[in-house]
Amino acid sequence: MSASLLTTALDLAARAVPVLPLRAGKLPFGNCPACRDNACGGRPNMKTAGGCVCPAPCHGWAAATTDANVLDSTSWRRAWREARAVAYHPGGAGLTVVDLDNAEAIAWARASLPASRTVLTTRGEHWLYRGTMQGANAVRPGVDIKSAMAYARWLGTGTGTMAPLPDAVRALTVKAPAPARSVAVTVPAMAGGGVCPHRTPAYLDRGIAMAEQRITEAREAVHATVYRVFLAVLSTHGRCGCLTETHVQRLFVAAQAKGESSRHCAAAWANARTALGV
Repeated sequence: MSASLLTTALDLAARAVPVLPLRAGKLPFGNCPACRDNACGGRPNMKTAGGCVCPAPCHGWAAATTDANVLDSTSWRRAWREARAVAYHPGGAGLTVVDLDNAEAIAWARASLPASRTVLTTRGEHWLYRGTMQGANAVRPGVDIKSAMAYARWLGTGTGTMAPLPDAVRALTVKAPAPARSVAVTVPAMAGGGVCPHRTPAYLDRGIAMAEQRITEAREAVHATVYRVFLAVLSTHGRCGCLTETHVQRLFVAAQAKGESSRHCAAAWANARTALGV
């Protein structure tokens, strides 16, 4: 076991920085057989969400922890014996790392971003900011964002004063939504003549508006959110005949604005109908 790596990990954990071991190639350890392909239910230590509680360092960035007992446990010691580095989950520590991979990227950052704490890397620099956002790769040439749902290699505390996360960094992940494409949708034609027998028409309008809002406000797991929203709408209105193609297209447009393709929208709608038998 690399005692120095474990010592570093325990020191970071004591400072509320979630950590995990990295194997050769700066990669997290692969999932154990029980967690392969997320057969266990997903992220570790999320009991309230039905997530995996596997004691091994599975699930990549989501395995990062500040629990010293976990870090020094039997299953993690096996990983530390093979580990080549310590990584941390920036988002879990309330940080965002702008990973600059080359001289050109560094020059861009110096001209475009406020100065902040800097950590030297093998090929470039990490600029650390206070605040979190969604991690993203290749936001521009030689630049990655590591924050929520990402990990970064621990390379030391760095130098300089850490600045608040600027809007200029947040803007790097903002993309203009692709134009929504109209998709032919088969709406169940059932008794009711388009009139909801158990609610007023205003109830349906409010329900569609709320469904659009749920999709629009999704920050992660967009595809799963879209499917759950489709299920909710169909479970309430899928059998009474009040849904029209206009209503469904509104949901599709909201989903496509979040990056879902028209094919995924149609598939999610069809799967929701099948699941509910409508």
